[in-house]
Amino acid sequence: MKKGLFFAFVFSVAQHLFSQTMPSLPVWNELHPAILKSDWLINTPKEKAGVYLSADKKNIILYNGLVRRTFRISPNIVCYDFRNMSSGQELIRAIEPEAFVTIDGKPYPVGGLHGQQEKAFFMPEWLDAFSKAPDDLFCTTIQVEPIKSLLNWKKKTWGLIDKNGTGMKVSFTYHSSIQALLGVEVVVQYEIYDGIPLIVKSVLVNNNSTHVIAVNKIINESLGLVEEESAVVGSPEQMKKQHGIYVETNYAFNNAMRYDISDQTTHWNIDSAYTSQVNYNYQTPCLLQIYPEKVTSIVLSPSQSVQSVRTHELLMDSYDRERRGLMIQKMYATVAPWTTQNPIFMHLVSANDEEVKTAVDQCAATGYEALILSFGSHCDMEDTSELNVKKWKYLTDYAHSKGIQIGSYSLFSSRRIDDETDVISPLTGKPGGAFFGNAPCMGSKWGLTYIDKLKYFISTTGFDIFENDGPYPGDVCASTVHPGHSGLEDSQWKQMQLQKELYHWCNEHGIYVNAPDWYFLDGTHKIGVGYREVNFSLSREQQKIINRQNIHDGTFEKSPSMGWGFVPLTRYQGGGPEAVLEPLQDHLKDYEMLMVQYYGAGVQACYRGPRLYDTEKTKQLVVKTISWYKQYRNILNSPIIHLRRADGREWDGFMHVNPSLEDRAFVMLFNPTKTVIKQTINLPLYYAGLTHSISITDKYGRRLNVTVDNNHEASIEVEIKPDDYSWYVVKQL
Repeated sequence: MKKGLFFAFVFSVAQHLFSQTMPSLPVWNELHPAILKSDWLINTPKEKAGVYLSADKKNIILYNGLVRRTFRISPNIVCYDFRNMSSGQELIRAIEPEAFVTIDGKPYPVGGLHGQQEKAFFMPEWLDAFSKAPDDLFCTTIQVEPIKSLLNWKKKTWGLIDKNGTGMKVSFTYHSSIQALLGVEVVVQYEIYDGIPLIVKSVLVNNNSTHVIAVNKIINESLGLVEEESAVVGSPEQMKKQHGIYVETNYAFNNAMRYDISDQTTHWNIDSAYTSQVNYNYQTPCLLQIYPEKVTSIVLSPSQSVQSVRTHELLMDSYDRERRGLMIQKMYATVAPWTTQNPIFMHLVSANDEEVKTAVDQCAATGYEALILSFGSHCDMEDTSELNVKKWKYLTDYAHSKGIQIGSYSLFSSRRIDDETDVISPLTGKPGGAFFGNAPCMGSKWGLTYIDKLKYFISTTGFDIFENDGPYPGDVCASTVHPGHSGLEDSQWKQMQLQKELYHWCNEHGIYVNAPDWYFLDGTHKIGVGYREVNFSLSREQQKIINRQNIHDGTFEKSPSMGWGFVPLTRYQGGGPEAVLEPLQDHLKDYEMLMVQYYGAGVQACYRGPRLYDTEKTKQLVVKTISWYKQYRNILNSPIIHLRRADGREWDGFMHVNPSLEDRAFVMLFNPTKTVIKQTINLPLYYAGLTHSISITDKYGRRLNVTVDNNHEASIEVEIKPDDYSWYVVKQL
């Protein structure tokens, strides 16, 4: 049989099987696409996520009232419609394959159709004339099921949210008639969630053949998107990128404490086939592709699989930074609800066991919930000797008997072990050249043992918290003898998987994880809010203002619970007596202000030192502050609206909002000056869902009834004492 006839035969059989295995789906109602009139950030949409079949059985539609994604299913799967239902914006200007996989050095399109000539826009009626190519992987089965959580999340600390996001998942399974790919299966998966314009996409490659294959590259998303800005001349770097979509994957590292800088997978490429674009050199960056570029070969033996990165595609309906940030925070709360956990913890610097017990007692006495053995303390989690584990099991049991969770700090990457262990530079063939200069390879024998030691120590002692400083930062390793990876080609991927697996294990065992890198989507709970460590050697007066600047800047895309700050009770990174709070009894006003601005923001700080109080008066101050925080904990852990950034010249402050709570808003205002501030301040209450008559109660218990105007604002007269603060609770009448 000739090759062309063989292909036609295989494809016809596949099409027949495909039609026989089509799942039973509800029929798409053309009334569905109506643009929403209410704001989903304020009112939870009633429409649930669903997967539909068009009346003519040509299309499958993913829809939840906020986003719609439509696929033509014959003669192959292709996405031709990706629409934001809130704004009405259509994102697709040109169809693309569903994914690309490169196997044994040859790239293959997954799905897709051919025939589009004009790439500036797309007309659905063109589809009937399009065809598939012989080398394109074709869809053989479609499966629809409810979304399952990525992690079997176990929650042991306080958190604003108690459950995972819900929705539907559709999986398109592809095969090929090409001899080299017989037995290779590619599954393209889409997840659409309830109540948010979000779709999560991933690709799974299963080697069901009888031979070894090398997966060199997986482009798990390729979208020919509408360009929102263009230029007649200019490079892709000079032109602005897509604003109608926010993309985030679970493959980010860089210690930037911001996703956009930590991202390793998002590529805004040019589309040279788009010949009607404004740019004369076809340089408009309007082809979005997702893949980790430093991963060039993952070897799969028979029955082995590899899962691509998970691409989170959040459709944006505004250019406003505040609104975009609220949307991103909603995404984290939906797909990674563990990020809303926020225990009250101390960062203990200890020299002996008695200091640990004293700190536990002080935490219990003041309302704290957890104790973390800080860097420089006498806890070594890598020491898994019977004596050391037994000691820390005793101290853990003591902490638990007082209702206090306990955990410790461990450093991974910013250290040197030895030539056998450290990452090998591909340029020199020797150790060095890592993100931190020298660093161990997580795939080395030492690195694999390090992970095993941590798991053993945590599970045996009963530790509740893991603070992982210097988690894997993306170092590639050219070693060919490390057991955890084959060589340079898969070194980043394999190390990343090892780091993720550790965090998955922690999350599923109820272990709370602080880690200064962007592993939120794989189980970590908190990252730094964003700060420069040497600033904590500045005076307390300067620290207070700079800390509030850090809070302001670090809570646009991160919710309050996702970031930690820092309070040096004792000396840290230099500085003199003016930089620290010890003796605590001598600096009560500064201690109170530092606690109030952090707890008032919902941002936990690392209160680093040997104790929380030194006198009864100090103790009562801590008790009062923690009690206040717990009274308003739900609203204080809700998203922040940024009122005014601290500059030391005027009042500054922020406001928490949550339309689902009784306390709809909580306002924190600060006066860093030496004079009384008396002003009228307008509160933007739109995202609190407040209308008409509201009540505002200040920290003295004085209540005022005011009216929200047509701009969703309410005016209040404030009076803030010098170097002091005020707060206000806002409710709907």
